Amino acid sequence: MNTDLSKFSVGNYTAGPAWKKGIWFLVNYYIFDSVFPWPYGFKRWLLRAFGATVGQGLIIKTKVRIKYPWRLSIGEHCWIGESVWIDNLDMVNVGDHVCISQGAMLLTGNHDYKKSDFPYRLGGIKIEDGVWIGAQSVVCPGIVCGSHAILTVKSVAAKNLEAWSIYTGNPAIHVRKREITE
Repeated sequence: MNTDLSKFSVGNYTAGPAWKKGIWFLVNYYIFDSVFPWPYGFKRWLLRAFGATVGQGLIIKTKVRIKYPWRLSIGEHCWIGESVWIDNLDMVNVGDHVCISQGAMLLTGNHDYKKSDFPYRLGGIKIEDGVWIGAQSVVCPGIVCGSHAILTVKSVAAKNLEAWSIYTGNPAIHVRKREITE
């Protein structure tokens, strides 16, 4: 049997009311995905207004794309770099003191390539405290990035990352333990 995308449907998946998605689309486009450096406090306020849980001290740079803020929780003192894409069809939970670097992608949705109608396969992402997601890296659906793990530049987390470990490559592999010195 061949892939038949004409049979694709989202099934029982719903992202939320059409009016909410429509308003968020405009806010996301003109504020978050903009090159204009809107104040961080204003961006935090907007995320909360649309249902995100956002801790104190979030720094969110320009050109950031967030699919659905009502499926986003970000802890205290986190950094989200330029051109980050949070494609959160499912829940994304980010701990405290997390750095998501420029151009990184957090992807909670994929497709089941074993079925001809290519249905959604969704999985939330959990990024624990102290994690660093390197520039242009990808975190795939259903992944847990353990406390203080590092995913290096342009790497792909297709499996869970163990705490206090450094991962690199596509797919990312463990290369060594992370140590922090004072």
